[in-house]
Amino acid sequence: MSFFGFGQSADIEIVFDDAEHRKLVEVKNADDGKKDKQLLFYDGETVSGKVNVTVRKPGSKLEHQGIKVELIGQIELFYDRGNHHEFISLVKELARPGDLLQHMSYNFEFANVEKPYEVYTGSNVRLRYFVRATVIRRITDIVKEVDVAVHTLCSYPDAHNSIKMEVGIEDCLHIEFEYNKSRYHLRDVIVGKIYFLLVRIKIKHMEISIIKRETTGSGASTFTENETVAKYEIMDGAPVKGESIPIRVFLAGYELTPTMRDINNKFSVRYYLNLVLMDTEDRRYFKQQEVTLWRKSDRVRTLGSAQANNPPQHLVGSQPHMQRLSPTKPQSTDPLARHSETDDESSRQNSIENKENVKQMENAADNPLFCEKSTTPVEIPPKPIVEKPVEVTADVAKSLPKSEKAEKAEKVRAVALPEADLAQ
Repeated sequence: MSFFGFGQSADIEIVFDDAEHRKLVEVKNADDGKKDKQLLFYDGETVSGKVNVTVRKPGSKLEHQGIKVELIGQIELFYDRGNHHEFISLVKELARPGDLLQHMSYNFEFANVEKPYEVYTGSNVRLRYFVRATVIRRITDIVKEVDVAVHTLCSYPDAHNSIKMEVGIEDCLHIEFEYNKSRYHLRDVIVGKIYFLLVRIKIKHMEISIIKRETTGSGASTFTENETVAKYEIMDGAPVKGESIPIRVFLAGYELTPTMRDINNKFSVRYYLNLVLMDTEDRRYFKQQEVTLWRKSDRVRTLGSAQANNPPQHLVGSQPHMQRLSPTKPQSTDPLARHSETDDESSRQNSIENKENVKQMENAADNPLFCEKSTTPVEIPPKPIVEKPVEVTADVAKSLPKSEKAEKAEKVRAVALPEADLAQ
């Protein structure tokens, strides 16, 4: 019997089915700011595993009112910690009310779960997914929670519209800035340039920064938090009319998230490129331009085998054809995979060569010339030349050189003697 929560209790363990093969990602903890490693899932993937319940005192029964497991997606606003906004809540009953006398294991599965948003931990908000197992008791429930990470993948066409704008102060400063795209994936490179059309103020230096703007709440209870993710000084000194300053910013080295707009009507995360000019009197002139960040799939859409990453030596020359998929027959049904759709003769020929190369690589184990570990080219030995025997008659012998007549004397004699007998 248990009073005030004392007495028989149990430990709960949640084990996922494919934990050994699933990727781990680091997610910031909202409590202490440290990073925790969590299993990564994508939208539409099944979440399954086992819930292991172990009683602490074997032989003594544990009364419960049922055992359940839940998959929950929720948004927590730090200024309103008492209210958790759940956008996903799935429940599976594992056991009916009864008694536990020994260790029990229960299977669970949430098939093809829609996960519309990506996990996020910011200054004023946190979006998380977790699996919660509960042993329901009359006084105090036994609860175990395990967080999982969710990433949302996107795909945009290759043709991005560049950003081009002219800004300035009338009769003082007139500049034109241009960025090559308006949408960048999280490991992309921002390329652009700044062109000075008119300069009548003494500019000391110029810098560009990436700003993350987090907006939570709505109406009067709206909170906005700006964070400078990166800052670069791109010019030092006074520019002159007609001068062009190049811009190149690599995004892979920063902790960025995809752009989030009106997530469940609770918060938004947007990114801006902020161009700042400072004159000799420390006055600042700036212009902000919003850009869209998105997460690109890291799955390889080429051959997908070890040969594609480390091709044999004799296929190095045709490697560009190996990386190109067939333009007429898609190799994958994944919507993230994009294939070229050209109908010219050269593309069809490249596709045929690609298929032949793949077929040769699949048969590499049966052909010693296709040695993947070999680092030197294998020379094919020439074929031996086999001469057909030639019948030498008396007429042919006359046209042969003297040295060949001596060597073929016996053959000539063998052919000429029967003709001599007939003449007699």
